[in-house]
Amino acid sequence: MTHHFFRDPRTVERLHEGPLGPYIDAFAAEMHAEGYAQQTAEFHIRLVAGFSHWLAKRQIPAPEITADLFPSYLRSRARHRRPRRGDRAGLKRLWNLLHRQGVIPEPAVPTPTPADQLHDTFRRYLQQERALAPATLVAYLGFAGEFLTARFGAGPVELSALCAADVTGFVQRRAATLRSKRVQLMTTALRAFLRFARYRGELPTDLAACVPAVANWSLSTVPRALPPSQVEAVLAACNRQTAVGRRDYAILLLLARLGLRAGEVVALTLEDLDWHAGWITVRGKGGRASQLPLPVAVGAAIAAYVQDGRPRGASRCVFLRGRAPAGSFKGSQAIDSVVRQALARAGIDAPRKGAHQFRHSLACQLLRHGASLAEIGELLRHRSPQTTALYAKVDLAALAPLALAWPGGAR
Repeated sequence: MTHHFFRDPRTVERLHEGPLGPYIDAFAAEMHAEGYAQQTAEFHIRLVAGFSHWLAKRQIPAPEITADLFPSYLRSRARHRRPRRGDRAGLKRLWNLLHRQGVIPEPAVPTPTPADQLHDTFRRYLQQERALAPATLVAYLGFAGEFLTARFGAGPVELSALCAADVTGFVQRRAATLRSKRVQLMTTALRAFLRFARYRGELPTDLAACVPAVANWSLSTVPRALPPSQVEAVLAACNRQTAVGRRDYAILLLLARLGLRAGEVVALTLEDLDWHAGWITVRGKGGRASQLPLPVAVGAAIAAYVQDGRPRGASRCVFLRGRAPAGSFKGSQAIDSVVRQALARAGIDAPRKGAHQFRHSLACQLLRHGASLAEIGELLRHRSPQTTALYAKVDLAALAPLALAWPGGAR
């Protein structure tokens, strides 16, 4: 595969010299498959070939390569070539390739500590018994780990030694650094962990009851939505002459016209698009799949990106990274980043920068056009009507007859 990047046979021959010569073609093929630019791929291939020559001078065979050799090689290389930011990443890619091909043995896994074992058991409990979403699972494990570290440090974890003061003290200290929604998540996670420990017989008392309650008044907030004019300005600011612009435009249309959540956009696959029937399958919270009609404008935007802009890659996700290595987004934060950049391009200084405000905007716009709360809840796939009831606050026309006269006002 190196001949795809280098035409001179003598150059190709030199690249294959040294203990890494048999793996250069596989390395080059991987770079090509993941959509790296010609110049970037050539640089990384030369970097690995240089490492191979460096190993040959020191008579180090490929199976004896360790990550400890990388800094020494990069220091030696820096005497002749200016270091680049991607040097370590290129060597890490080589390291992973040699692992996959069995050239380098897998490093020995350290013996798990009792704290590690407890952490893994709690993870399996949340996955199997609670069926939590991945993001919620990470949050629960994180807060439980913080609590254990705060109480036991690096020492052994003895849950039987916990008391109510440990629980309330941790919540009070941690709550001072979090927003209200995160505080609620923390207390819920802590209760789940303490109930889990009680279920396993490691707690003599029910300490979950000691977790302080956090005030949470139902429907106490107003949805943060963008005005329709700003939504259209964000869409118009996308440069659809570029591949990334076409991708971002399709993502923003899914948010603005169908009210998809950021995680649902990330999880969307090519198989979820039924072009003939005009349906899109959305996998929401808890893995629930719903079919929604695919508007013509949204479908056309997705098709434009898939046909002319979507990078080559093995991933079946609809939306891929704009830069190599080509692959799916890591999480919903990537969609929030797309929204943040789109707002900046449109010159809109919104109080919120995330993707969820487009979902609120769609609901508010539908409400103003006469849609019922039940219809809005069906489109947004709310499990409970209570969730959709939040949007009743923005229906000023319906609320006006309910308003009482201000004492001492108009006479």
